[in-house]
Formats: sequence, C-alpha cells, structure tokens
Amino acid sequence: SFAMNTYLFVYDLMQFCGHSWIFTNMIIRFLSFGKDSLADTFYSIGLVMRLCQLLSVLEILHILIGIDKSRLFPRFLQITERIIVLFVVINSQEEVQGKYIVCVLFFLWNLLDVVRYTYNMLARTGIDYLPLTWLNFSLCILLYPLSVLAKAFAICVSLPYFESFGTYSIELPCPFAFSIYFPYVLKMYLLVLFIGMCFIIQNLFSERKAHLGTSNIKKKRS
Repeated sequence: SFAMNTYLFVYDLMQFCGHSWIFTNMIIRFLSFGKDSLADTFYSIGLVMRLCQLLSVLEILHILIGIDKSRLFPRFLQITERIIVLFVVINSQEEVQGKYIVCVLFFLWNLLDVVRYTYNMLARTGIDYLPLTWLNFSLCILLYPLSVLAKAFAICVSLPYFESFGTYSIELPCPFAFSIYFPYVLKMYLLVLFIGMCFIIQNLFSERKAHLGTSNIKKKRS
C-alpha cells in the first residue's frame, strides 16, 4: 500500500542519513587528522552507530509482517552479528574501542549500508538504476566476507579483556555449581559466525542473480 511504501521510504531515508553522516565523518576525520583519528572513531561516531544498528532491528519486523519480501533468516543473521559485535564485544570493553579494527569494521558496515539504503529508496519510488543495482548486489559479495573477518578479529582482540575482567562470566554458588565462562562463548560464536557467512554469501549470490537478471531484461525491453 501507499502508506507502507511511504513508511519504508522514510525508514530507508533515516538509515541513509545516519550511515552517510558516519561515513562522511570518518573520511573527513581521516583526511584531517590521519591515523590519529582512527583511535577515537568509536568515541566520535559510536552513539549514532548504535542508534542505526538498533533501528535496523525493525527490518526483522518488516519481514515478519510481510511488508518486506527479503528472506528472514539471512537478514536475521546479518543484524544479530552486528548487534552482538557492537554492543556485547566493543561497547562493553573500553580497551577495544580504541583499536584500529573498530574503524575498519565501521567503514565496511557504513559503505555497504550507504549503497544499500540508496538502492532501497530508489526502489521504493519505482526507479531502477542499473549501475546502482549492480553495485548494491555486487559490492556486498566482496565486502561482507571482509566484514566477517573484521568481526572475528575484533572478537579475538577482546578475548584477553574478557578473561581479565570477567565481563559477562557467571558463576553460580552451591548447590548449582554452574558457571559460564564468556570467552568460551565468544570462541564458539566465532564458529557460528563463519558458518553463517557461508550461508549468507550463498544467499547474496542468489539475490544478485535474481535482481541483475531482472534489471537486464528491463533494459533490453526498453
């Protein structure tokens, strides 16, 4: 319906503005301050980044109620990966926030999202711009594996701090005598992360074939 399409356009516009601001801010800061800007990336753009990622949870709801025709499981994996790495790993450990890997991760995320939300906004208005369609469904195949490697590296960097501070580790007293050592949870999650990557990449190739095929047909007919 027109109302739902307008709502989705406004949602994509908000996400585009947020990620564009982050992406532009990172580039300007790097050009102005060089490598010194990398260490405080999280402190300068972390709040907006967290807001954008929290807002992205709505995309799961959009799929569940049927106003977005994307596949649920791949999108769920992509969103939860970011939520876990950003809020559980990076946000909880101040020592990790100043690492260069955070800047690399944010750059990859925002580059992908600026392109994706631009494509989505034009699609809501019925505009099919083939170069942008090609970029949207090709860039993600190249950059998503790199972002997964960056997430894994961020988790590995955080492990010594989780071990030292005992963050999220739980040890219940008797008679339960049960404990959760969070670094082990993160190490198991690394396996889940790479298994999920294989599934998502397969889905990305399927989407690329479907959308680029449709675009090429339209172009030939015109």
